[in-house]
Amino acid sequence: MSEQFLYQKLDAVKEFFPLPPIPDYITSNLAPHIKLREYQVEALQNTILYLENSKLSKNKQTHLLYHMATGSGKTVIMAMNILYYYNKGYRNFLFFTNQTSIVNKTKINFTEPTSNKYLFAKSININGKNVNIRTVDNFQTSHGDDICIA
Repeated sequence: MSEQFLYQKLDAVKEFFPLPPIPDYITSNLAPHIKLREYQVEALQNTILYLENSKLSKNKQTHLLYHMATGSGKTVIMAMNILYYYNKGYRNFLFFTNQTSIVNKTKINFTEPTSNKYLFAKSININGKNVNIRTVDNFQTSHGDDICIA
């Protein structure tokens, strides 16, 4: 029996389960300068399909990996995932890599509206509620319904 590549397995799943649309609360809360690429949309749709469809897996891990080249827009996918998971009730998000400079740059893209690479809309509104994004040193200092990034 030959091993299939992941894309082949995903293509087989899509024959039985159509990809879900990306919810409006995600696209409307991204910065206006962001133009989603087809593969970014499909990556998030695959994520939502996996997490929302109980027939695909009983073990719904929330630790996901996106194996993509440098410059392909992984940080945009992370921003979409933050909005998706926020809507599911998650509030605390932790990022780590083997390079501190990457973590610091990513936090700026998520939390500094003055940055030209800021990823979110000027004001974030999910289900009629304004949402703030904060950088925290630890999650004991979380702020209620804010998105907290450590």
